[in-house]
Amino acid sequence: MSLDAAPSLQAEALPPASDAEKQRFAALQQRLTGLTDRLSTNTTAARTVVIVPSLSFDPADLAIIRGVSYYEERLLSYLTLLQQPETHLIYLTSQPVAPAVVEYYRDQLPGRSTERRGRLTLLNCADGSPHPLTRKILDRPRLMRRIRTAISDAESAYLLTFNSTPLERSLAVRLDLPLYGCDPDLTWLGTKSGSRQVFREAGVSMPEGFESVGEPQDVARALASLKSSQPELRRAVVKQNEGFSGIGNAIFPYDDAPSGSALLPWIEAELPHRLRFEAPNETWEHYIEKLARTSGIVEAFTDTDGNGEIRSPSIQCHIDPHGAVQILSTHDQVMGGPAGQVFLGCSFPADAAYVQEIHVAGRRIAEVLRNRGVIGRFGVDFISVRHAEHWEHRAVEINLRMGGTTHPYLTLQALTGGSYDPTSGQHRTAAGESRSYVASDNLHNPAYIGLTPDDLMDIIGEQNLVVDPTSQQGIVFHLIGALSEHGKLGAVCIAGDRADADALLRRAVAAIETAAAG
Repeated sequence: MSLDAAPSLQAEALPPASDAEKQRFAALQQRLTGLTDRLSTNTTAARTVVIVPSLSFDPADLAIIRGVSYYEERLLSYLTLLQQPETHLIYLTSQPVAPAVVEYYRDQLPGRSTERRGRLTLLNCADGSPHPLTRKILDRPRLMRRIRTAISDAESAYLLTFNSTPLERSLAVRLDLPLYGCDPDLTWLGTKSGSRQVFREAGVSMPEGFESVGEPQDVARALASLKSSQPELRRAVVKQNEGFSGIGNAIFPYDDAPSGSALLPWIEAELPHRLRFEAPNETWEHYIEKLARTSGIVEAFTDTDGNGEIRSPSIQCHIDPHGAVQILSTHDQVMGGPAGQVFLGCSFPADAAYVQEIHVAGRRIAEVLRNRGVIGRFGVDFISVRHAEHWEHRAVEINLRMGGTTHPYLTLQALTGGSYDPTSGQHRTAAGESRSYVASDNLHNPAYIGLTPDDLMDIIGEQNLVVDPTSQQGIVFHLIGALSEHGKLGAVCIAGDRADADALLRRAVAAIETAAAG
């Protein structure tokens, strides 16, 4: 097909979110079962994967994240698919990815890097604006034609995205490709309100609270009800339905709250001044406007008064097009922000003391989602509190998308050739050895600003900050594009146990800081 060949006029004419577009999308999704059957029986079968790492969220929320445009590089971990000799990848970004970054990822894989170059097509929008990548692609007809041209066989191709929204549905229909992910009409199940409904149906514990709360008076009534039912409650959390990574969360402290009939009027008066936002530079006016527009939840904040331990484990699952549920991994998340609501990084695997309990809860939630028609990857976050010899777990959020734990585990799989063992809760290499890692998206230091990707490659070589192919342990960096402009970097540090992985992370940070100072 030539660059100027006409796209499918029928697909182009379908209005976004129309019944006709949804019907076409549903028809395309039917291809997935046959495609996955063929790949499961023949892992070397030819396929083309179009990867669109678009963070399709509210641009105002995205603007809060330092170096957010470079988060599109995190899914370069999917270059591991090039290990299959008949797999072709088409990878889209907003702006060009530095050649040194692409080579770095390709060189992580065993085999001949030169051969893999011919099976990777990199395309970009040349657009650094704070809008979702998928929107940028849809707005560029000639780029859409380039994508179609790069697909040799549409029947063996599919679209892989970070999350699924109506934008991704439109892109799938325009490209005439199935989307390996959740139908956008089902993504409500992954909102804060939808998550609570799924937890209830699955019989999984969650914090006491209220969903589908929008207007300020509804928030105030929910806050008053929580305090009345739990007089000892010190704080509550308000969450916008479509917030992510803690953005959209706000804390309401009950300090000096009256009781009885005076409580509700007091909360109504205090709410605009007392609500503490996790997102920097957030304002009451902007926050409550979005909450009223998208709705949200109010729930009890889990405190221990310093007498217990709180952790934030998560589980990552997969539902294939036939409805089979697979547990992919568990993590203990590293949280930050003013009230510990913002995701900073993670360690793998989750603590053995409770990993099987997380498995059970995660599988029950996955079964509910499967029965609703969900496919693809998703994660579930928990709040876990230690009571003497046992842990109490409460589910707090479903992420019907990829997340901050996706690319680290993909990296581990690629470099060890192993898989997750749900029986032990460990990752086993091809040789049967266990591996752990710590990962962070937030290695940030203003002193790093000015270090280019080529500089980082020099530091990696000089300090031997690599993965040893024999021991299958070491360090892999990501978010490399954000280093020079934002002084920000990510890393996955793989070792035999958590302590050694922590030591690798400290070594990496020390090496980069020394180089930056020199």
